[in-house]
Amino acid sequence: MPKPNAARAAAFAGLAVAVAGLGAGAWFAFGPADGEDRFAQCRASALAPGAASIGGPFEMTDHTGATVTDKEVIDGLTLVYFGYTFCPDVCPFDTANMAQTTEILEERGIDVTPVFVTIDPARDTPQALSDFVGALHPRMVGLTGTPEQTAAIAKAYKAYYAKQGDDPEVYLMDHSTFTYLMAPDGSFLDVFRRDIPPADVAERVQCFADRL
Repeated sequence: MPKPNAARAAAFAGLAVAVAGLGAGAWFAFGPADGEDRFAQCRASALAPGAASIGGPFEMTDHTGATVTDKEVIDGLTLVYFGYTFCPDVCPFDTANMAQTTEILEERGIDVTPVFVTIDPARDTPQALSDFVGALHPRMVGLTGTPEQTAAIAKAYKAYYAKQGDDPEVYLMDHSTFTYLMAPDGSFLDVFRRDIPPADVAERVQCFADRL
């Protein structure tokens, strides 16, 4: 099994070959994508051709306990974030920002579904997710699953995660912190770093919404 740092580097490399650089100081950069991109002005820079590989089919359990697929979850503009409810600082901040972005867009008449995918299915039961997402936004969807389902969806989105420590109950998870924007048909549109303010994310999402 690869060491966490090696696994993280590999996951980041996978994302790097699929999405474009997000401005000065970003850790990845790409050349222009082939063909015309009607969303080009909505992005910080051009997407590489491999961006189409981000996302894909999945089957998970939502925060109500129902089995759901990607077709049911992603049926409109969707923001997707990977984290876990026991996260002490990063996830609460990032998901609160995702909720704020959703509220800003709602005020503009744009519906977006925020989705929180746990990378800690051992502890994040549907009830735990229900409590977590319910405190953030009424439209937020929480997704959990088996370890195999979790690994599959994380791989599809080029998301990294790894358990820290050997304690079976008290532990932290290392994970990537990007928020993905998906189109109503499930295709990838853009990815946002966690340091981008909600108002700026909302502006970019609105740009995509205006062109769909």
